[in-house]
Amino acid sequence: MLSNMATSLIMKKRIYTTLAKAKALRTIVEPLITKSKTDSTHSRRTVFSCLQDKAAVTELFREVSTKVAQRPGGYTRILKTGFRQGDNAEMCMIELVDYNENMLGTAKETKTKTTRRSRTKTKKEEVTSIDDTVKKTTTEKKVTPKPKEEEKELDNNIEETKE
Repeated sequence: MLSNMATSLIMKKRIYTTLAKAKALRTIVEPLITKSKTDSTHSRRTVFSCLQDKAAVTELFREVSTKVAQRPGGYTRILKTGFRQGDNAEMCMIELVDYNENMLGTAKETKTKTTRRSRTKTKKEEVTSIDDTVKKTTTEKKVTPKPKEEEKELDNNIEETKE
Protein backbone atom coordinates (compact mmCIF):
# COMPACT_ATOMS: atom_id res chain seq x y z
CA MET A 1 0.00 0.00 0.00
CA LEU A 2 2.79 2.43 0.85
CA SER A 3 4.57 1.83 -2.47
CA ASN A 4 1.31 2.57 -4.33
CA MET A 5 0.83 5.72 -2.29
CA ALA A 6 4.43 6.75 -2.95
CA THR A 7 3.89 6.25 -6.67
CA SER A 8 0.73 8.35 -6.55
CA LEU A 9 2.48 11.10 -4.62
CA ILE A 10 5.35 11.25 -7.09
CA MET A 11 3.05 11.27 -10.11
CA LYS A 12 0.36 13.66 -8.82
CA LYS A 13 2.53 15.73 -6.42
CA ARG A 14 -0.32 15.87 -3.85
CA ILE A 15 -2.64 13.24 -2.35
CA TYR A 16 -5.31 13.18 0.34
CA THR A 17 -5.15 10.44 2.97
CA THR A 18 -5.34 9.83 6.71
CA LEU A 19 -2.75 11.37 8.98
CA ALA A 20 -1.29 8.02 10.09
CA LYS A 21 -0.79 6.87 6.48
CA ALA A 22 0.77 10.21 5.53
CA LYS A 23 3.28 10.02 8.37
CA ALA A 24 4.22 6.48 7.35
CA LEU A 25 4.45 7.52 3.72
CA ARG A 26 6.81 10.35 4.54
CA THR A 27 9.36 7.87 5.92
CA ILE A 28 9.24 5.98 2.62
CA VAL A 29 9.23 8.86 0.12
CA GLU A 30 11.88 11.16 1.55
CA PRO A 31 14.75 8.62 1.31
CA LEU A 32 13.67 7.82 -2.26
CA ILE A 33 13.85 11.49 -3.22
CA THR A 34 17.29 11.74 -1.60
CA LYS A 35 18.44 8.73 -3.65
CA SER A 36 17.09 10.32 -6.83
CA LYS A 37 19.52 13.23 -6.50
CA THR A 38 22.34 11.00 -7.76
CA ASP A 39 21.30 9.61 -11.13
CA SER A 40 23.08 6.29 -11.33
CA THR A 41 22.01 2.80 -12.28
CA HIS A 42 22.33 1.61 -8.70
CA SER A 43 20.09 4.38 -7.30
CA ARG A 44 17.52 3.82 -10.08
CA ARG A 45 17.35 0.11 -9.27
CA THR A 46 17.06 0.78 -5.55
CA VAL A 47 14.18 3.19 -6.12
CA PHE A 48 12.51 0.80 -8.59
CA SER A 49 12.64 -2.03 -6.04
CA CYS A 50 10.45 0.09 -3.75
CA LEU A 51 8.12 1.75 -6.27
CA GLN A 52 7.69 -1.05 -8.86
CA ASP A 53 6.63 1.49 -11.51
CA LYS A 54 8.85 2.65 -14.38
CA ALA A 55 6.85 5.81 -15.05
CA ALA A 56 7.13 6.91 -11.42
CA VAL A 57 10.88 6.24 -11.39
CA THR A 58 11.47 8.29 -14.54
CA GLU A 59 9.27 11.11 -13.18
CA LEU A 60 11.21 11.05 -9.92
CA PHE A 61 14.62 11.17 -11.57
CA ARG A 62 13.74 13.69 -14.31
CA GLU A 63 11.34 16.17 -12.75
CA VAL A 64 11.39 15.88 -8.97
CA SER A 65 15.13 15.44 -8.46
CA THR A 66 15.98 18.51 -10.54
CA LYS A 67 13.49 20.63 -8.61
CA VAL A 68 14.73 19.55 -5.15
CA ALA A 69 18.43 19.46 -5.99
CA GLN A 70 19.31 22.39 -3.70
CA ARG A 71 17.05 21.33 -0.80
CA PRO A 72 18.89 19.43 1.97
CA GLY A 73 15.79 17.54 3.15
CA GLY A 74 12.15 17.95 4.08
CA TYR A 75 10.70 17.27 0.66
CA THR A 76 7.13 16.66 1.82
CA ARG A 77 4.56 18.73 3.69
CA ILE A 78 1.58 17.40 5.64
CA LEU A 79 -1.42 19.70 6.04
CA LYS A 80 -4.33 18.59 8.22
CA THR A 81 -7.71 19.00 6.55
CA GLY A 82 -10.16 17.86 9.21
CA PHE A 83 -11.96 14.66 10.07
CA ARG A 84 -13.60 12.06 7.82
CA GLN A 85 -17.38 11.85 8.00
CA GLY A 86 -17.82 8.11 8.48
CA ASP A 87 -15.26 7.05 11.09
CA ASN A 88 -13.96 10.42 12.28
CA ALA A 89 -10.41 9.63 11.11
CA GLU A 90 -8.10 12.62 10.91
CA MET A 91 -7.53 13.47 7.24
CA CYS A 92 -4.65 15.36 5.72
CA MET A 93 -3.01 16.32 2.47
CA ILE A 94 0.58 15.30 1.81
CA GLU A 95 2.39 17.11 -0.97
CA LEU A 96 5.83 17.70 -2.38
CA VAL A 97 7.04 21.05 -1.06
CA ASP A 98 8.55 22.48 -4.23
CA TYR A 99 5.41 21.89 -6.31
CA ASN A 100 3.00 24.15 -4.41
CA GLU A 101 3.11 27.46 -6.30
CA ASN A 102 0.58 29.10 -3.97
CA MET A 103 2.77 28.74 -0.89
CA LEU A 104 6.00 29.49 -2.72
CA GLY A 105 4.63 32.73 -4.13
CA THR A 106 6.14 32.10 -7.55
CA ALA A 107 2.89 32.79 -9.34
CA LYS A 108 2.93 36.07 -11.21
CA GLU A 109 1.45 38.83 -9.15
CA THR A 110 0.16 41.66 -11.25
CA LYS A 111 0.80 44.95 -9.59
CA THR A 112 -1.63 47.64 -10.62
CA LYS A 113 -0.52 51.21 -10.80
CA THR A 114 -2.26 53.27 -8.17
CA THR A 115 -2.92 56.90 -8.83
CA ARG A 116 -4.22 59.52 -6.52
CA ARG A 117 -7.52 60.94 -7.59
CA SER A 118 -9.26 63.96 -6.26
CA ARG A 119 -12.87 63.87 -5.18
CA THR A 120 -14.00 67.01 -6.99
CA LYS A 121 -14.04 67.37 -10.73
CA THR A 122 -12.46 70.29 -12.41
CA LYS A 123 -14.58 72.61 -14.55
CA LYS A 124 -13.11 71.23 -17.75
CA GLU A 125 -14.01 67.64 -16.79
CA GLU A 126 -17.56 68.69 -15.92
CA VAL A 127 -18.04 70.35 -19.30
CA THR A 128 -16.74 67.33 -21.22
CA SER A 129 -18.83 64.89 -19.21
CA ILE A 130 -22.00 66.97 -19.84
CA ASP A 131 -21.19 67.19 -23.56
CA ASP A 132 -20.64 63.42 -23.72
CA THR A 133 -23.97 62.67 -22.05
CA VAL A 134 -25.80 65.08 -24.38
CA LYS A 135 -24.22 63.43 -27.43
CA LYS A 136 -25.13 59.96 -26.19
CA THR A 137 -28.75 60.84 -25.51
CA THR A 138 -29.21 62.51 -28.89
CA THR A 139 -27.71 59.63 -30.85
CA GLU A 140 -29.56 56.88 -29.01
CA LYS A 141 -33.20 56.30 -29.89
CA LYS A 142 -35.38 55.33 -27.03
CA VAL A 143 -37.94 52.66 -27.71
CA THR A 144 -40.60 52.42 -25.06
CA PRO A 145 -42.92 49.41 -25.00
CA LYS A 146 -46.62 50.03 -24.88
CA PRO A 147 -47.79 48.15 -21.82
CA LYS A 148 -51.47 49.00 -22.14
CA GLU A 149 -51.82 47.45 -25.59
CA GLU A 150 -49.96 44.33 -24.50
CA GLU A 151 -52.19 43.97 -21.45
CA LYS A 152 -55.30 44.24 -23.64
CA GLU A 153 -54.00 41.54 -25.97
CA LEU A 154 -53.24 39.25 -23.03
CA ASP A 155 -56.71 39.83 -21.58
CA ASN A 156 -58.30 39.01 -24.95
CA ASN A 157 -56.26 35.79 -25.21
CA ILE A 158 -57.28 34.74 -21.72
CA GLU A 159 -60.96 35.37 -22.43
CA GLU A 160 -60.77 33.32 -25.64
CA THR A 161 -59.25 30.35 -23.83
CA LYS A 162 -61.97 30.48 -21.14
CA GLU A 163 -64.76 30.21 -23.74
